[in-house]
Amino acid sequence: MKRMKKMWKKAAAVLLAVLAFIAVYPICFLLTGSLMGGGEIRESLGPALEVAGGNGNSCIQMPFLPRYPTLRSYVELLLDSPEFFVMFWNSVRLTAGILAGQVLFGVPAAWGFARGRFPFRKALFTVYILLMMMPFQVLMLSDHMLLAGLHMLDTHGGLILLSIFSTFPVFIMYRFFESVPDALVEAAMLDGASQWQIFLHIGLPLGSPGVIAALVLGFLEYWNLLEPPMTFLKSKNLWPLSLYLPNIGLERAKVAFAASVIALIPAILVFLAGQDHLERGIAAAVKE
Repeated sequence: MKRMKKMWKKAAAVLLAVLAFIAVYPICFLLTGSLMGGGEIRESLGPALEVAGGNGNSCIQMPFLPRYPTLRSYVELLLDSPEFFVMFWNSVRLTAGILAGQVLFGVPAAWGFARGRFPFRKALFTVYILLMMMPFQVLMLSDHMLLAGLHMLDTHGGLILLSIFSTFPVFIMYRFFESVPDALVEAAMLDGASQWQIFLHIGLPLGSPGVIAALVLGFLEYWNLLEPPMTFLKSKNLWPLSLYLPNIGLERAKVAFAASVIALIPAILVFLAGQDHLERGIAAAVKE
């Protein structure tokens, strides 16, 4: 019996290792491609890229390590691609503006739904959650009409305005604010604390894991935002980094690899920094 348990544990460990390798391999693929020269990329990925210079096989042959490592693709990207920096800072501005707006409006909204006592509170929150389930395509026309009426089409402000009232971060933070003990709030009220003081000195400290989890998820979403900027931004100088890669030609595949690696770094750093809070936030949301 013990031997069977050990065998099952070993089999589970092997399976998990294989799944982990499958999950990590795309990142290894990017790193390898970013360190290849143009000729080696055409030789390895020729059939997939449909460019001249392939190796004549019907499938790609991507080595785990480049035969002739080079940083030329990074040099070309960082020194000869000024549009990359423009789009990078566009992504920074958009993401920072959206997250700041969500903190300003989403945190009080989540506290109000969790601790407020007003008519139709649960019904309004249910409608709020239903809005979270609507995809971008459903709201695209109404969003376009709204931005057109406000003369905010083809502006970063328009994209920020549409995203700061997102319902998902409110849903995440709501669960944490709801878990604040009633006895603690009542004791603060008996001591003469106002609603603002309770929110500031009790709600925010106890609900900070939910706020951080919402910000981490928001960063991962808005750093890679694709459909809204593609729909509402027509000027290329306003495009975020997420629209840079799809517009790189096949002849600059090596630059695309390098750009993907650099674009991935901020997302990985934010994820690692907020991983613990993110796990708690997802667990709290699942309980709902």
